[in-house]
Amino acid sequence: MNEPVVAADPAVLAGLDNYLSLPAAQQPSWPDAAAVAEVRAELATLPPLVFAGEVDILRSRLADAASGKAFLLQGGDCAETFVDATADRIRNRVKTLLQMAVVLTYGASMPVIKMGRMAGQFAKPRSSDFETRGDVTLPAFRGDIINGYDFTSEARVPDPKRMVKAYNTSASTLNLIRAFTQGGFADLRSVHEWNRGFANNPANERYLSLAQEIDRAIKFMAACGADFNELRTTEFYVSHEGLLMDYERPLTRIDSRTGNPYMTSGHFIWIGERTRQMDHAHVDYLSRVRNPIGVKLGPTTQVEDVIELIERLDPNREPGRLTFITRMGAGKIRDELPKLVEAVRDSEANPLWITDPMHGNGITTKNGYKSRRFDDVMDEVSGFFEVHKAAGTYPGGVHVELTGDDVAECLGGSEMIDEASLEERYESVCDPRLNHMQSLELAFLVAEQLAKR
Repeated sequence: MNEPVVAADPAVLAGLDNYLSLPAAQQPSWPDAAAVAEVRAELATLPPLVFAGEVDILRSRLADAASGKAFLLQGGDCAETFVDATADRIRNRVKTLLQMAVVLTYGASMPVIKMGRMAGQFAKPRSSDFETRGDVTLPAFRGDIINGYDFTSEARVPDPKRMVKAYNTSASTLNLIRAFTQGGFADLRSVHEWNRGFANNPANERYLSLAQEIDRAIKFMAACGADFNELRTTEFYVSHEGLLMDYERPLTRIDSRTGNPYMTSGHFIWIGERTRQMDHAHVDYLSRVRNPIGVKLGPTTQVEDVIELIERLDPNREPGRLTFITRMGAGKIRDELPKLVEAVRDSEANPLWITDPMHGNGITTKNGYKSRRFDDVMDEVSGFFEVHKAAGTYPGGVHVELTGDDVAECLGGSEMIDEASLEERYESVCDPRLNHMQSLELAFLVAEQLAKR
């Protein structure tokens, strides 16, 4: 029997549009309102990128992580670009996350939820509306979904048609991700094959040794008659910052089964540090949808802010609904995070806590590159685990900017990337990312911390 179709409640639709009456930070200044309306109308007719049932499954998985029964691995580009949405680069990012997940799963004996900052991470918040180079000042680059990276007046004009291209690029990216994760590419029995094509490196050798251990274990179980059909596929979710309201609203749909609204641009949507004002559009809007929601928390976050975010975004204390993504910086996490974790614990709320060890550790090198020191990233991860151990709470995941390519953007690691290397292999158009080897090194550290938990 077909499930009944539930008509959209006019009150629900009116509630979704309440954000229009509120301030909305980090939105572009579109030069042509009519062109924006036309694109919004087009987006509203296009198929959803993700589906309500997938979102519901993810919420249950995140509930497991919040109670210490699973761990979230979330990673991908700082800002996706249209030009880099190629099969090879998408495959390399997926491969890197799968490799990291294997390290975590085997090392910690715990299910790992795999989630990419992919298929939608095209908009970026900026600290200033403008960028100046020499005597020229132009609108800031806000991501490929809004304007171009080239420092020309033509490229920097916000163009609403880019939202349609972002949708199409996200759709093709998701199509490839689903093919990889459901078509045998993620088969755990082939784990030892994933290292081919990568250079020899201490982290890679360590991974290969672990892969060989898994391979031996699988062969032993196969000899005992185990059924490995479940190992051929894996769940993989996509996420992005829900920043651009002219994109997110048209892609919000009412589920025909329940009448509930879902943001179908991605499975998991987060609110950034610059847009989590309680009386602004982003918190209001995301409070009304059924997706699991993340919120970034920096070192200046107050206890009162966190408690109010819980009341606004998770008033029913629903398991898996709310994730706090902490981005404190290695030098501050041990001082600033405990008061937040302890206050939430004492309030009897149960959000998922994960660490973003990237955004609080930015530096500018002497030769002018935005970078991060790998040791600082690793130290913040260690501090995150220390704080939760002391509080008796669960460190539930990591959120990292990474790429599967052989770039040099973060200093250090076993490759000993230095400032000269940045000049040769720096590719990011926004923030620096861990490369493939550094990502594996981070996975080993996390696995060791989980094993001690």
